[in-house]
Amino acid sequence: MTTPRVGYQFAYLRVVPRVHLGAFVNVGVVLHARTADYLALAVVKDADELARRAPHVDVPVLCRYLESLEAVAAGDPSAGPVALGPPSERFHWLTAPRSDVLQCSPVHVGVTRDPAAELVALFAPIAGS
Repeated sequence: MTTPRVGYQFAYLRVVPRVHLGAFVNVGVVLHARTADYLALAVVKDADELARRAPHVDVPVLCRYLESLEAVAAGDPSAGPVALGPPSERFHWLTAPRSDVLQCSPVHVGVTRDPAAELVALFAPIAGS
């Protein structure tokens, strides 16, 4: 029996070093497949790599920001009340528009049999660049 296909939503996480200019570099991706009860986030974790990609950003602060987003995606209670919500609410919080150094792309949709493998595939170009 084949695994059923499930719909998913995803967005790229972008560092916007100079918000007023709008230029950005992708540093992660968040993926939510509601019917599979799946929410996960993959980010660049290497501080030196983040500094190379976004030289005008406070990298230690950016690393803590990314870690907090990972905790929210994982539903870690230490991330505060937003992390206690259901996966769909956490996804929408993670992808909400922000005027900040860390922003999300528009939300895109797809269909897959394996949300975890899809997250890896979407993150691969970011991790390898």
